[in-house]
Amino acid sequence: MLAWCDRAAQFGIPIYLYGNKKTTLKKLEYNLHQKFPHIIIAGTHSPPFRTLTAAEEAEDIARIHASGAKVVLVSLGCPKQEEWMARQQGKLQAVMIGVGAAFSFHSGEISQAPRWVMKMGFEWLYRLIKEPTRLWRRYLINNPLFLILLTIQLAKVWFDFTLFHRKLKPDFKKQSSKLI
Repeated sequence: MLAWCDRAAQFGIPIYLYGNKKTTLKKLEYNLHQKFPHIIIAGTHSPPFRTLTAAEEAEDIARIHASGAKVVLVSLGCPKQEEWMARQQGKLQAVMIGVGAAFSFHSGEISQAPRWVMKMGFEWLYRLIKEPTRLWRRYLINNPLFLILLTIQLAKVWFDFTLFHRKLKPDFKKQSSKLI
């Protein structure tokens, strides 16, 4: 996210911060202006933490369009932000980037895992230790369930693939006995 904000500041591309809490957005906006003095934050909005009505989504889109933002950074959490962005395709005339917990990290509200932890692939464990009440279900139930279902699906694909290739493979023993 910071790399994109740096580029937006360099090229004068207005951005919009959508999601998370109002307090987080204020801290984030302050921190981004400190880090990138030329950044143009066209607007911010913290939607309610529930499913939005169609009218509320339309108001949000109108608010973003009126701001002149060319890029919207979306921090609603997974999968809510992906679902929101999918619903806005064709309605929102701006690039949307889902940034997950980046607003919380860069506002200073939540500490980010050290780089060496990230490089080892254990950022999830660091976050689970830091926010167990919020993340335990995602990391201990949803993710393993996803992996189990993915493994089952891959096994089916592999089985179908090998079965299909066995049917195509000629049996030379049978053919050579017919020739003799």
